Amino acid sequence: MTELSLSEVDLRLIEYFVAVADHGTVTRAAQSLYVAQPSLSQAIRTLERKLGVTLFERSGRGLTLTADGTLFLAPARQILSDVQLAAEQVAAVRDVAGGRLKLAALSSLAIDPLAGLLSRFHAQFPNVVLDVADADNFADIVESVREGRTELGLTELSEPTPSLQTRFVQEQEIALVLPPELAATVPDPVPMPAAADLPVVVELSTTFGRAFIDSTLADTLRNVVVECAHRQALWELVRAGVGATVLPRRFAETELEGVVVRSFSPPITRPIGWVFRPGPLSPAAEAFLESSTS
Repeated sequence: MTELSLSEVDLRLIEYFVAVADHGTVTRAAQSLYVAQPSLSQAIRTLERKLGVTLFERSGRGLTLTADGTLFLAPARQILSDVQLAAEQVAAVRDVAGGRLKLAALSSLAIDPLAGLLSRFHAQFPNVVLDVADADNFADIVESVREGRTELGLTELSEPTPSLQTRFVQEQEIALVLPPELAATVPDPVPMPAAADLPVVVELSTTFGRAFIDSTLADTLRNVVVECAHRQALWELVRAGVGATVLPRRFAETELEGVVVRSFSPPITRPIGWVFRPGPLSPAAEAFLESSTS
């Protein structure tokens, strides 16, 4: 049997083939499909030509599958089943009554604001499955959305996003996270000059690593004493009194114990929002954007 891609075979031809195999004659198959008998016969011959095999033995009593026809019947049924399932899933998502929505989010946004956004959407559309991928940096989010692996990406909006559209969600405060003994040495909130000489530990692989400090706080946090690739180890270093770090305020307040979270003076914030490809979004994605920005 000739190897073909699905695009080379009209799905209608496969449907006709399965109908003839099930009914045993072109006449009965044509009646079930509400098509003319000559058209159905021609369709079967066209399919045989495309496949390069004979699918049916023709006799006075009807049609019987050849060995090649028998081999093709199971995958033909599977193709039709897969197409029907896909159509049902599309319809479910179109009506926001089911289906799956793929999202990506920076790990630092998992607590604030992602958890609340997911909860709000689920309360409105409980039958939509939310598939959330984790990412450490802005570039990973943009790549995931551009390549179509996810439909929406939650990230900071401080950098340009060529070829993608954006939807603002909120401003997120960036706070200074200190061990208690170090916090006792600075006022609350912490003026920028007061933070200049504090020992600082930073994570290498996230949006709050060395790159963030160099671009946003280079004149404020000058005394980096540890650069660490392991997030949990970095947090333990803060708890152990080695130094301070910077994190989203609500994330730090929720995830870290035994530390002090202080605002900067003046406060440091960053814009948070969704990125997505231009053009029509799925109804579920449109509903999620509406839910998260209303």
